[in-house]
Amino acid sequence: MIQPLRGLAAGAGVAALLLLMSSRAQAQEYVRPPADLDRLVQELFAEPQSDDVPYEDLYETLLQYYQTPLNLNTASAEELRSLLLLREQQIASLLEHRKQYGSLLSIYELQSIPEFDLRTIYRVSPFVTVVNANPNAARGPLWQRVYKEDNNALFLRYERVLQDRKGYAEPTTSSTGTPSSRYLGSPDKLMLRYRVSHTRDFSFGFTAEKDAGEQLAWDPSRRRYGPDFLSAHMLLQERGRLKTLALGDYQLQFGQGLVLSSGLQVGKGAETITTIRRSSLGVRAYSSVLESTFYRGAAATASLTKQIQATGFLSRKRVDANVQQAKDSLADFDEFSSGIVLTGFHRTASELANRKELQETIGGGNIGYQSTDGSLTVGLTAVNTHYDKAIQKRDEPYNAYEFQGKSNTIVGAHYGYARGNWNVFGETARSSSGGIGTVNGLLASLASNVDASILYRYYARDFHTFYGLALSENTRNINESGLYLGLKVRPIARWELSAYYDQFSFPWLKYRVGAPSHGNDWLLRLTFQPTKTSTLYAQFRARTKPYDTDSDANRLTPDPEPTVRHSLLAYFNTEVTPSFSLRTRVQGSRYREGTGPTSTGFLLAQDASVAIGRPLRLSARYALFDTDNFDTRQYAFEQDVLYAFSVPGLSGRGTRMYLLAEVRMNRHLTLWIRFATTRYRDVETVGSGLEEIQGSERSEVKAQLRYRL
Repeated sequence: MIQPLRGLAAGAGVAALLLLMSSRAQAQEYVRPPADLDRLVQELFAEPQSDDVPYEDLYETLLQYYQTPLNLNTASAEELRSLLLLREQQIASLLEHRKQYGSLLSIYELQSIPEFDLRTIYRVSPFVTVVNANPNAARGPLWQRVYKEDNNALFLRYERVLQDRKGYAEPTTSSTGTPSSRYLGSPDKLMLRYRVSHTRDFSFGFTAEKDAGEQLAWDPSRRRYGPDFLSAHMLLQERGRLKTLALGDYQLQFGQGLVLSSGLQVGKGAETITTIRRSSLGVRAYSSVLESTFYRGAAATASLTKQIQATGFLSRKRVDANVQQAKDSLADFDEFSSGIVLTGFHRTASELANRKELQETIGGGNIGYQSTDGSLTVGLTAVNTHYDKAIQKRDEPYNAYEFQGKSNTIVGAHYGYARGNWNVFGETARSSSGGIGTVNGLLASLASNVDASILYRYYARDFHTFYGLALSENTRNINESGLYLGLKVRPIARWELSAYYDQFSFPWLKYRVGAPSHGNDWLLRLTFQPTKTSTLYAQFRARTKPYDTDSDANRLTPDPEPTVRHSLLAYFNTEVTPSFSLRTRVQGSRYREGTGPTSTGFLLAQDASVAIGRPLRLSARYALFDTDNFDTRQYAFEQDVLYAFSVPGLSGRGTRMYLLAEVRMNRHLTLWIRFATTRYRDVETVGSGLEEIQGSERSEVKAQLRYRL
């Protein structure tokens, strides 16, 4: 059955090729469309459930894909998989098309490849390009390439909450005579960023950021140089045998992310097939404002042979930690920290006291092999992490197997093999403690309209990986095993059914879980695309996880009870005209702990965007929300200034609205201005702690200016 289809496809491909050759001049006029990151994020993620998800990192990764698009004529299968938008069958079909007919003449030629439907082409087009000439054949001076690059731009961003907050009030004195904590800096949030890059050639950039409440301070003795966070990078690629050289801040991604991982990690989401596998992207530039999960120093990848590449790296940076002195002379360590602080906030005296208190040194490397046809990849990764002061968790039963000490070494091996429409992959690693972690999976296109995925994971209770982020239910790869099953079916044109089921267990105790436990998580999404520019989907998700509850005060030992959360989402997006679009979102959730009462929460949101000529685009949302408590709070993605994100958590009763304006002042300058406000009912204060506001409203403004050099 497959061979006749391929024959038919080849015939169609040749016909299309001839057609495209005849109109080659017109095809070369193709201009990549702007990336609709908000829409793409909503298609990939099932639902935001926490403020802790690093969406800034996600947008930064998508930005890198957009700024340095993949060349469809040279991209490897591994690079194509990293887009998360292509099925195994589509990747295999594209590679076969290149093999039979040579390089693509235009992105329009994707229409002649049987597995590529219009929806897929629309989704990938912002992140890919078609270049026939060898971009490295005549590079010319580097400064000229930087000067001519389209994405050579400087960004300046400003944010502020309009209402007075407790953290910026005059300090008071408590009953014990201790002055209350207050923010030391202004309520203004500032960011300055410059970035220029070109695919497989170079990337340069720097970032400076000051969070609200932080000070602009110059104090070299305390490692403070103006803005609280400074980052810079230089990355060069494809210099003969030297494939990549990174200096400054960078990211590393090998195998399934069990040993080294950074950048985009969707995990369990609405995209149930492609996102469970991670791609080995090696060394990449880092320009995010997240103050952790990156490396600082140098990294290089060299080609030993055509099939073998070796990477070495060394990173040294200071990280936040609450360092304490041992009170017991018989203690294992004179100085220790209970762990690394990842918030990146340095607003109060106590937060400043933790700033850069721990020195982290990481060194290691990877050696990888890829077969000539790219179907087989294997690799070996080794990493040592050393801290100048010991890590020692609190003496609690759930911390019994956590890392303790100054140094940890982890060694892992990864593999991937693709044949036709099948792809198997995995990674296994062992840490200094002897703990084992392993993740293995399979992606398959069972038919032209059916895709399936399966992934098994096991992370021992004493498995320690500091920069690992393989798929898991926990936020870290430790003390967990699980089996994930995914399915995607397109029964008829324009309809798509996605589903996954994940069964997981935790063999040892966890925070707020005083006994071994298990749970499950499943999702069902039905998508209908009535037109090329409209999408409608409905989604149901159920998650059962155990937690300790206080329902039985006479219980002597912890007995975690299942906590059940059900979520329902209906979403509709349509472009009424090329300049006017609408988005409607209705969502709700139910939450229950054990045999306790059930609480509910709902949100209704209507978005509209209109372009008034080329210089002005306006976007707005009006939303109503009503939740019983914090457990049923509602999260919904909002449109924001370019390459920023907004996912507020709404609880209580009230309304939420925002207005966003994008103004193209000239070919160099573009300005974004955003105003958002939340009004609550039946409350006298908003927020808590130092973020508390007297009144029932919280509003914020944000402005961003981009100057194309």
